[in-house]
Amino acid sequence: MTLAPVPSERGAEVGRRIGVGLMYGLWRPRVLGAWKVPATGPVILAVNHSHNIDGPMVMGVAPRPTHFLIKKEAFVGPLDPFLTGIGQLKVDRATADRGAISQALGVLADGGVLGIFPEGTRGEGDFAALRAGLAYFAVRSGAPIVPVAVLGSAERPGRLIKALPPLRSRVDVVFGDPFDAGDGSGRRTRAALDAATERIRKQLTSHLENARRLTGR
Repeated sequence: MTLAPVPSERGAEVGRRIGVGLMYGLWRPRVLGAWKVPATGPVILAVNHSHNIDGPMVMGVAPRPTHFLIKKEAFVGPLDPFLTGIGQLKVDRATADRGAISQALGVLADGGVLGIFPEGTRGEGDFAALRAGLAYFAVRSGAPIVPVAVLGSAERPGRLIKALPPLRSRVDVVFGDPFDAGDGSGRRTRAALDAATERIRKQLTSHLENARRLTGR
C-alpha cells in the first residue's frame, strides 16, 4: 500500500493566513495563552469540539501553522483539494486509517503541529469522553500536548446563518500549558495507552475549567 505524503508546512501556513482573515473578519476572537505553544518542535493541539468553526478558528489564531485530522466526510467536492492543499489530513474514523496515522506521525516527526479533536466528533466540547488516538500519537511521537479550549462558538445561532455563530460575536480561544502524556517508560501497550488517555482527560478537563473561569463562560 502506498501511503499519502506528509503535507507541507507551507500549505498549512496558507491555511493559517486564510483562517486569520476569515475568523477576524467574521467574528471577534479573543486569544489567551498563545505564547504557551512551543515555538519550535513537534506539538499536538488538543481542541474541544462543540461547533464546526472550532477547527478553522484555531487554525486562524494559533501562532504556528496547524495540520488537523479531519473526518473524511468533510472532504467533499471542491473542499477536498482545498483542505488537502492547505495541509489538512483526511481520516476515516470507522477504521484504523493507516494512511492518516502515517501522515500525522510524519507531521510530528518533521517538527510540525498536529491538531486533534480528542472527543472524536462534535458534541458538548467538555472533554468528557476521549478516544485513544490522542494518547497514541503523543506517546508514540513524544510530542507535548497543548490543551486548547474554544468557548462561545456554540452559545447561540446567528440570525442570518443559523449554522454559524452570530457575526462579530466574541469567541474565546484559550491555550494551556504543554504537558507530556506518557509515564516516561516509552511503553505503547494497551494498558499504557489507557493510562495515558486518563492522564490526558484530567489535564484537558482541568484546562477547560480554568478557561471558563478565566473568560467567564
